[in-house]
Amino acid sequence: MTIARHELRLGRKSFLIWLCSLSLLLGICIFLFPEMKKEMDTISEMFSSMGAFTAAFGMDKLNFGTLVGYYAIECGNVLGLGGAFFASLCAVSILSKEEKERTAEFLLTHPLGRFRIITEKLLAVLIQVILMNAAVFLVSIGSMAAIGESIPWKEVILLHLAYLLMQIELSGICFGVSAFIRRSSLGIGLGIAILMYFLNIMANITDSVSFLKYITPFGYCDGSAVVSDLSLDAVKICIGMAIGLVGVCVAYIEYGRKDIH
Repeated sequence: MTIARHELRLGRKSFLIWLCSLSLLLGICIFLFPEMKKEMDTISEMFSSMGAFTAAFGMDKLNFGTLVGYYAIECGNVLGLGGAFFASLCAVSILSKEEKERTAEFLLTHPLGRFRIITEKLLAVLIQVILMNAAVFLVSIGSMAAIGESIPWKEVILLHLAYLLMQIELSGICFGVSAFIRRSSLGIGLGIAILMYFLNIMANITDSVSFLKYITPFGYCDGSAVVSDLSLDAVKICIGMAIGLVGVCVAYIEYGRKDIH
């Protein structure tokens, strides 16, 4: 666990910045709800008349005037995109930085096999993702209690579980990509997260490309679908976890045989 602990120490400052940023944004969104609630009739009418934009973000399926509808749309976008960026950036640089920062020759001269190095680095990524989601969940619940609203436990738990699975899938994909990269990889991580996000928006807008929901992890963490159905789509999740697992397997294969400079 030496490498995993070392990676967690190296990434703690970045982790705390992301955690504070996401917690602050979510807290502000939730604390704004009582004020927004007073204007909900006007806001709901405005959103319902925005055509494709309304469908793109699932606002045609939810009541924006309820806490759970508001949370799924507003806070869901913050946690969805923010969490996706964090998971992608965390995973896509975890292997490539050894060559970029020229620390590979120090690490690989130790009596450690590459399998163990990859495993511990993957573990460090998963620990950060899980801790981030656990902390953000507690902040959300605490903020809802602070404004005196009844907490929709089932909906909130399902939403956060969906976002956690989405981030794990993206971590697996980006972890696989990281094994092929020798230079800066942050742009690639952001690009993958943004691509997946917009694939889901396209699937929401146009029925002809609805199959994209089986490709992008945002397809099974769509707040409007989760709240409306009160369940997660097991088929999409299984496909997503399989894609993430393929990314991890690719990382083991490529990094295990890679000629590291």
